[in-house]
Amino acid sequence: MRLNWLEARGELVCAVIDTPIGRLSLSARGEALVSIDFVDDAPLDFPADAAALPSPLAQAGTALLDYFQKALVIPRERGGFQEALVFPRGRGGFQTGATWNVPLNPVGTDFQRRVWQRLADIPLGTVVSYGQLAREMGSGARAIAGACRANPYPLVIPCHRVVAAHGLGGYCGATDGGWLDIKRWLLAHEQACHWEREPESPETNDHGLQ
Repeated sequence: MRLNWLEARGELVCAVIDTPIGRLSLSARGEALVSIDFVDDAPLDFPADAAALPSPLAQAGTALLDYFQKALVIPRERGGFQEALVFPRGRGGFQTGATWNVPLNPVGTDFQRRVWQRLADIPLGTVVSYGQLAREMGSGARAIAGACRANPYPLVIPCHRVVAAHGLGGYCGATDGGWLDIKRWLLAHEQACHWEREPESPETNDHGLQ
């Protein structure tokens, strides 16, 4: 999925959507999406008529909600986190070749932007390791992990699809607790969508790393 970088101009505007993994705040300037942040304590602020929002917020919010609706999600309480049972129901979004028309304006180094573009090309239902990406990009695994941690667009730039060689790795700078629950949930959600789309290829379910 090619990402469209665009210089952000104008006043910062925000919207908050509710998802099975918590509330997400979308921020935009002009025609560019600036960031996506986890904000569980924020009030909801996404109107039923998305057209009432500025274009980047309407498009991004609608696309993210569609991503979560690609599988039937039944929440249940586990600790303080909304775990979910996921059953396939159609194809999942945010995959290689998917359309993402919202321009982005990330703040990051050239190296981070190159990593983020590579992350956007990881297909739905698959994972890669920090070490594998490091070898591809001629850097160290820690540098890849740092770029993942600095990712301003979780889900859209799927840093959750990057795992450790012998485990899940971290998510959003954390290596335990609720953040890893979110990472597990996202991978399970995408795997369910992936199976619905490509049931003839069971070998693609292998999360082993080369």
